[in-house]
Amino acid sequence: MPAVPDMPEAPGRPPAALSPVSPLSVTPPSAEPAQTLCPSSALHERGQAWVWDVLEYGRPARAFVLRFDGQPRAYLNRCVHVPTELDWQPGEFLDSDKRWIICAVHGATYEPSDGRCVGGPCGRGKLQALTVMEQDGQVHWYPSRDIRPTANPATPGNPAAPGNPATPGNP
Repeated sequence: MPAVPDMPEAPGRPPAALSPVSPLSVTPPSAEPAQTLCPSSALHERGQAWVWDVLEYGRPARAFVLRFDGQPRAYLNRCVHVPTELDWQPGEFLDSDKRWIICAVHGATYEPSDGRCVGGPCGRGKLQALTVMEQDGQVHWYPSRDIRPTANPATPGNPAAPGNPATPGNP
């Protein structure tokens, strides 16, 4: 088998030595620069998630990142069973035991570390994972070909954060 040549590193992409936290993304990070989401300190272990707006295939959608077992995990905020947002309160995705991501509408239950369905009406589905990584005290998101930043990426929304006003789609 021929050796694969080393690829030069592109600006805004994670260096080869730093792999994204979420190995679940089938689509590699795009050539678009990373989007800074929040300070690392904003994500407490199994606590409230950081929520932001994205475009999925050009249509508005929401995404979230939470810290689980020490790692930031990010997903599109959409249940596999029915295309509805998962959080039962703004930024609250985990069940009362802080063990599972749970859909507020039908009770579909997902493993936070990889997004796979573990119970309820989601069958054998998985949440759509987003590539995130933590570096220099910040959590960064790497958009994919299908899930892109909104037209105004300068102020990613986090209506779930205390003191932030609600934004459209997440009262």
